[in-house]
Order: sequence, then C-alpha cells, then structure tokens
Amino acid sequence: MNVPANLFYTEEHEWVLIEGNTATVGITDFAQDALDELVYVEVETVGEELERNEVFGTIEAVKTTSDLFLPLAGKIIEFNSELDENEGDNPTLVNEDPYGKGWIIKVELADADDREGLLSPEQYQDLIG
Repeated sequence: MNVPANLFYTEEHEWVLIEGNTATVGITDFAQDALDELVYVEVETVGEELERNEVFGTIEAVKTTSDLFLPLAGKIIEFNSELDENEGDNPTLVNEDPYGKGWIIKVELADADDREGLLSPEQYQDLIG
C-alpha cells in the first residue's frame, strides 16, 4: 500500500496535507482499495465550520456508503470539483489517484498547529499492517 511520507493520517483512513493554515483531505490508498470502485462523493458542508471528527460528507462505492470525518477543526472552503456530480462527476479519480487528483476537500484550519489525533506515516503503516 502506498503511504506517502509527507502526509498525516487518521484511523478512519483519511490523509491530511497541511500547508500553512490550509489542509487538503482525502481517503487513503488502503481505503479506496477496500471500498473498490467509487460511484459517488457528496460534500454539502462547503462554507461550514466543523469540529474535529464531525461528518463532512459521504463516499459511496458499489457495495457500501461511508461517512467522511473531518480530521481537524476548521471551515470547509473547497470540494474537489472533479468529484462533484454537478461539475466534473468523476469519483473514480479517488481510486486512480487518491493522493493527487482524487483529493476531496480543502479546509481552513481553526488552529494550524493542531495535530491532535493524527498519525504519522509510520503509525498509519502499522495500523494497516
């Protein structure tokens, strides 16, 4: 499984790239592989301020639907338009490139120094075996 060294991870199999006071969030290679072919990604929280671990959206695969949990508190400022059914409508980008074009949201962080609850790449690798 691909676990890039420049990211943080969650136990819910999401990745976080922190750049200044903005974080980009997506699901990991492990998660997209377990879910299999994605058919829909829904995020209706753009513009909302959410706390850590609040549901910010859902992701639907052929066999299941899963909630997406915000790894750090902040304001959802962008949903990847390539995934949005009203724009690009290509949720399989998450399968094809989970750490690149398949990112899901961008968040303006409430506290840019907060890393509570995030896993290092090594810790995440240990979690997934």
